[in-house]
Amino acid sequence: MADVSPPSGEQLTVDELAARAGLPSSTIRMYQTKGVLHPPRRQGRVAHYDASHLERLTLVQRLQARGFSLPAIAELVAAREKGASVAAVLGVGDAEGPDDWVRIRVRDISRLVPTGSLRPRLLRRALQLGLVRWRHGWPHCRRWALDAGNRLTGLGLPSDDVLDKFTVLRDETDRIAGEFVEIFERRLWPHLAATTGEEDQLDRVRALLVELTYTAETVVIGTLRESIRDSAEEFARRHGLLPGEGFQPAWADEAVPIAERLVDPEPREEIPDEPEIRRFLDRGDDHDETIS
Repeated sequence: MADVSPPSGEQLTVDELAARAGLPSSTIRMYQTKGVLHPPRRQGRVAHYDASHLERLTLVQRLQARGFSLPAIAELVAAREKGASVAAVLGVGDAEGPDDWVRIRVRDISRLVPTGSLRPRLLRRALQLGLVRWRHGWPHCRRWALDAGNRLTGLGLPSDDVLDKFTVLRDETDRIAGEFVEIFERRLWPHLAATTGEEDQLDRVRALLVELTYTAETVVIGTLRESIRDSAEEFARRHGLLPGEGFQPAWADEAVPIAERLVDPEPREEIPDEPEIRRFLDRGDDHDETIS
């Protein structure tokens, strides 16, 4: 649809709007009935439309071309007009639970921040980072952030250090999220965009994004646990918390099979070469090998 937007402030009749949009006037009225087009401004019995209506019609036509039904478009439009995020509309954000926003009272902040450090600067920094939002005169934050903040405070970590680490972490999670969205856009979206005429297109997009979100969370949490384990091992080595290479526990000489495996001098981790991996793949799961 070509850019035929009326100049700013220009008023259009329904017939003029229909001509600009390349649609019958009856379609304009039907869109209003279905809730995908907002009402015009009325002066007496005359209805006046403007550039916002033409912009909405362009969006409706674009979404219809991609297989979204009018009820699905109406749902998207209504949610956005109420200030809902795209993630909430698609079912991947703002759900009840750890992701919902809760109001923070002064006593909550006092538990998070030592009294001597409780300054407007700290709260303002949390607002600038998006960790806290200001709504109706009260600060709000995600429930998970409040719970995590209480735990970190219990460990005695300074608030500035916590915000510093949150900044670094958010940069990393933004990058990771971008990687998963790129997968969706490159591998899944072209097929969805090419599948027109589907009445449940919004539901299909929602289902795929929810599945991708849960998968991403599983991968990120699992990988983070592995990284923390490795980092903990390295921390222990740096501070001499591990026994030397020649350490033998008191039960090492006992003839207990599990103990023999625990003190096996062979490296715990093996990385086979590609021919060995190929032999494993060709062998299949029918090969019965006794683990020694």
